[in-house]
Amino acid sequence: WLHIAQVVAREAVRHDFRRVAVLGTRLLMEGPVYSRQLGESGIEQVLPKPDDRTRVHDIILSELVRGQLTRRSQAYLYDLIAGMKAEGCDAVILGCTELPLLIGAERPALPVLDSTRLLAEAAVRHATE
Repeated sequence: WLHIAQVVAREAVRHDFRRVAVLGTRLLMEGPVYSRQLGESGIEQVLPKPDDRTRVHDIILSELVRGQLTRRSQAYLYDLIAGMKAEGCDAVILGCTELPLLIGAERPALPVLDSTRLLAEAAVRHATE
């Protein structure tokens, strides 16, 4: 059994990240999925401010799941990540499968932990062992 948050937490530990921003839907950011796994690994989870959480949630559900990729939303996410770096985060988790559609074309201010990619890689390793 592979748990996406455990896989991401292991990768954060491997890179010695200690304060990690989490981006995703509201439920993902505010729920226990990442906070529990990161906490057990000694990593602090940092969330965007409430208004920013709402905006990220809306970008995912109102745009990305509908195939709408806008430069405005991409710029917003890059600015948000830069702001989280300024607040002391040393990485960002893209906790929603759609976020890599906007994050990645240009290098963001923080190292990215792409949860979907990391889980897929872990599944391949698990299947081939």
